[in-house]
Amino acid sequence: MSVSVAAEWQALYNRYYRKSEIYSMVWQKMDLSRHKVACARFGGPIAVIRDDSKIVQLYAESARRKLQIFNSAGRLLASSVWDRPGGRLIGLGWTDEETLVCVVQDGTVYRYNIHGELQEPHISMGKECWEQNVVECIIWGNGLVCLTEGNQLFCIPDLQRPIPFKLTDPNLEEPPLSMTVIEPHYTMSGNVEVLLAVNDYVLVVEEEAVQQQGIGIGPLQKMAVSPNGNFLASFTHDGRLLVVSTDFSKVLFEFNSESALPPEQLVWCGMDSVLLYWEDMLVMVGPYGDSVKYFYDEPVVLIPECDGVRILSNSNMEFLQRVPDSAESIFKIGSTSPAALLYDALDHFDRRSAKADENLRLIRSSLPEAVETCIDAAGHEFDISRQRTLLRAASYGRAFCSHFQRDRFREMCQTLRVLNAVRHYEIGIPLSIQQYKVLTAPVLIARLINAFQHLLALRISEYISLSQETVVMHWACAKITAASTVQDGPLLELLLEKLKACKGIAYAAVAAHADRKSRRKLATMLLEYEPRSSEQLG
Repeated sequence: MSVSVAAEWQALYNRYYRKSEIYSMVWQKMDLSRHKVACARFGGPIAVIRDDSKIVQLYAESARRKLQIFNSAGRLLASSVWDRPGGRLIGLGWTDEETLVCVVQDGTVYRYNIHGELQEPHISMGKECWEQNVVECIIWGNGLVCLTEGNQLFCIPDLQRPIPFKLTDPNLEEPPLSMTVIEPHYTMSGNVEVLLAVNDYVLVVEEEAVQQQGIGIGPLQKMAVSPNGNFLASFTHDGRLLVVSTDFSKVLFEFNSESALPPEQLVWCGMDSVLLYWEDMLVMVGPYGDSVKYFYDEPVVLIPECDGVRILSNSNMEFLQRVPDSAESIFKIGSTSPAALLYDALDHFDRRSAKADENLRLIRSSLPEAVETCIDAAGHEFDISRQRTLLRAASYGRAFCSHFQRDRFREMCQTLRVLNAVRHYEIGIPLSIQQYKVLTAPVLIARLINAFQHLLALRISEYISLSQETVVMHWACAKITAASTVQDGPLLELLLEKLKACKGIAYAAVAAHADRKSRRKLATMLLEYEPRSSEQLG
């Protein structure tokens, strides 16, 4: 059983990596090479718009550009005509709140929700930015930086409180060769640092200072900061991948790519390796200079996650990650670890072989460790049948193990039920267990609510014992917004059926939403059910 699993792995020095298909994309006739594409982290949505900087044959499609939003499986969530003024679209990216940010040439920032609805107000990067034209833009978790034709930098560190300001003038005569940012929560100052590759060094630009770093390191044609902000991967003019600390005090390793052309994309795969993508080839380079090549006959977009990289192509969504220690312990060819023997024992038990008892006797003293490893490995699997087999192995071992924490098994089953539900292609949120832990359950619930997946959000909240009030409140407000043609009486009945089932509902808040939607009579009727008299008066 284990041979077929490990046969899919690739070795990088002493570490294994696996690339698994998560989805076969359900969208039709998509050509990523002709579009600007922005993919949200944590298995979030994909925004696609035709790239007007490329001369392409229009085929039979409309000359009018459309902004389309898909889930990670390629199911269309929203589509709207792109007719925003302000010149060419320069930057496209998602914030941590899954707001789509679009930056155009004159420095206007447009924001869309996941349903393709334009959010007011628009943001301006300021008069000076407007006069100079934006040529490059980087959007990160909750902020953005723009570079203008005049080689000036303008920043909004927090898009929820959008106050643009100008960074220190880097005094450049020519545009930088490449540009990246170190996000504020990774810098000593707590402010964003912009790295500009200039000549053979890097300029570190902040709000009130410019520092010249890494003299002799360049010229650098591509740069990418590691997920923890400590390291910088860069591609040099002579075809080397160079990884240095972000204070430029130490070179960690270099790798000769034997390519004169810089890669189209350069991203980190977790903290262990770096990916370089050229037109038909993806190269993964490990910390000791070992490399693995993957070949593609269609364009791909690399989406870095905290524990790996999602790879989006016209036809598939894949996930490339380091093989978790627990999975390696069980499935590595020739492994004799307690967990591997327990997994093997289940196979013998299913075939009614006496070797099952022999395996269990061999690992009797290590049985709790073997059970825990099987449970952990199940959590890292996307394949449901393999999850079940690993959990069955854990359950089989647990029956002979009196000291094992039974809650651990139950919690993993619960977590996997949640993950499998949101991974379904209709929902299309392919979270790994590590991403789920970083994102947290309440944030996942909030994302489901914003996507109007209220029923699933309610069921998950109930299943993992989270408050259902937020879900029901959002559903009620969304229902009022959508039901503009429904009479107050029938709509009130529909709302009360769900609202009464949830204790502690703030009827006044729902009534306030109804009032904002010019449903004053409905608001008055809802207030009659508000138990707190002070809220009724408000």
